[in-house]
Amino acid sequence: MTDCLFCKMVAGDIKPAIVFEDDKVLAFRDIHPQAPVHILVIPKQHYANLNALDDAALVGHIVQTAVAIAQQEGVAESGYRTVFNCNGDGGQTVFHLHLHLLAGRQLAWPPG
Repeated sequence: MTDCLFCKMVAGDIKPAIVFEDDKVLAFRDIHPQAPVHILVIPKQHYANLNALDDAALVGHIVQTAVAIAQQEGVAESGYRTVFNCNGDGGQTVFHLHLHLLAGRQLAWPPG
């Protein structure tokens, strides 16, 4: 998808601060972090949102990648939050599926 910011990152046209990459996902630091650790995990294949994803194995891979990154970042034991925003009312602003990994401080509940 040529107009998608995250697809441009996957293609290498935009260089994010990558923390992990494999053949299925790309993970990078958010440019507007909402916590000391704020990393986005995206599938390399374009899906507009969670409603469009029909691959259970890919969802599992995205979540497992977030867990591994939380361990790598040293926040797995203290705690972290994972969030998929879906569509406008869910807070999604970039319409390429992505998981937010937030950590590094006490996170409030409810979130918004």
